[in-house]
Amino acid sequence: MKRSDIRQFYMRHRVSIHDLLILIAAMLVVAYVAFEVDIFVTEGAVSAAEETIELDEALMLGGLLAVGMLVFAVRRYIDQKRETTRRIVAERKARELAFQDPLTGLANRRQFDDALRVAASSPPAAGQQHGIFLLDLNGFKKINDSYGHGAGDEVLLIVAQRLLSAVRPGDLVARLGGDEFVILAPHLLGAEAATTLAMRIVQAFADPIATGSIIHQIGTGIGISLYPRDGEQPSELVRKADVALYRAKGEQRSAIRFFEEEMDLLLKERGRMEVALRKAMADGAIEPRFRPSFDLNTGEVTAFEAVPYWEMEETEVPVERFLAIAEETGMIHALFESVLKRACAGARNWPPETRLSIDIFPGQLRDANLGQTILSILKTCNFDPHRLEVEIAEATLVRDFETAKQALAPLRETGVTMTLDHFGTGYSNLYHIQEFKLDKVKIDRRFTENLNDDRSARMMRALAGLGHGLGLTVTADGIEGDASPLISSGIEHGQAVTALVTVDEAAMLFRKASV
Repeated sequence: MKRSDIRQFYMRHRVSIHDLLILIAAMLVVAYVAFEVDIFVTEGAVSAAEETIELDEALMLGGLLAVGMLVFAVRRYIDQKRETTRRIVAERKARELAFQDPLTGLANRRQFDDALRVAASSPPAAGQQHGIFLLDLNGFKKINDSYGHGAGDEVLLIVAQRLLSAVRPGDLVARLGGDEFVILAPHLLGAEAATTLAMRIVQAFADPIATGSIIHQIGTGIGISLYPRDGEQPSELVRKADVALYRAKGEQRSAIRFFEEEMDLLLKERGRMEVALRKAMADGAIEPRFRPSFDLNTGEVTAFEAVPYWEMEETEVPVERFLAIAEETGMIHALFESVLKRACAGARNWPPETRLSIDIFPGQLRDANLGQTILSILKTCNFDPHRLEVEIAEATLVRDFETAKQALAPLRETGVTMTLDHFGTGYSNLYHIQEFKLDKVKIDRRFTENLNDDRSARMMRALAGLGHGLGLTVTADGIEGDASPLISSGIEHGQAVTALVTVDEAAMLFRKASV
């Protein structure tokens, strides 16, 4: 036997060994005393009849041994019972940890999966359906970011209690992780009963959640799939509830959505588009195309706006389609940098007074180093910052004003022109325009499409007057045909509604103008 095995055996049975050693030691002492008395003290001093007492002494020793063994057995029984109880408690605790969320005490993913498998193997009665409700909290991330994970944990505990109070007896509430919860509601009387339960859940979050002295307004998006209407496999039901939740979360408020096959098809198409977009970016298949801007008085090209352009299977992919995917997946940063580098490389061959403009998208503002990244690209491409215009949509500026101000501050200091795009469609005020230190405003094309309408013409003049009053250059998007109404409105520049041109075609415009 190895030493390690001996050590482990000793650690497990050390109490028993100690008791046995004590009993053996006691028996040896008593036997020695009896032997000492009988052999050395009374030897030869007693008669043969008196020597029979030694049998009683033997019986005494045997009784003492029996009592000792009985005590030993009782102690072993008590220890064994205590150990058995401890193991039962430990096993129960292990089962609880295996099937319960340690923070909220709700069921965890494993318990939910087991319950869903059981439900799927037990079809509901006629006219009834099992419901899977997938929930995601609105505004929870801000709580963690602003007040720490301790406050977030308090909110989750309260959320768990509110969910338990909203569901029916027998419904299973589980926490899958983070701020994602799921409810298994068996034997619902169709979609109407599922809607009623979902509305009770939404109503449970109507009252704010208080943690200490801080009040949090929490909402939830709920995606619902029904068994067997939407599928029979557990994984399929959860996936379809997630598809419905994706749609509910898009509304940025508490919302309830059932699974719809059309939405599933759209998401699958979106997944294929994402894979294709990643490949196109890796292959350098997304290139800049250019939309010209003109001086309305002279007709000369003053700038080109670089627009990402992608052809897939010889068909142009609408820019708004793949840009939305790029923003959602975080690919927008790499896409923007690639387009800017290639645009700067092409624009170096234009006349030095011709500017290059490019849009800043909302997802890019999450990068606090955006301004430094742009300046680094300009330096690498040896492109003068004074020739670059960055355009930020009015709605984006209003929604993330401080973020945009911080991210783009380095550009303003180096002479990059700052343009407010879609002017007139958002909610920016004079404070935003002044504080952001804009150079130009671009009036949205919705105002230029109906220039023959007196009301639209008055609106154009008002917007142009506001821009001039602030000392800004005013340009208009969507110029088509006669530009005299814009000139009369006081607008100096306009961006044409024309097909996008390549960098070579843009250079051709300058060569024709020089001839």
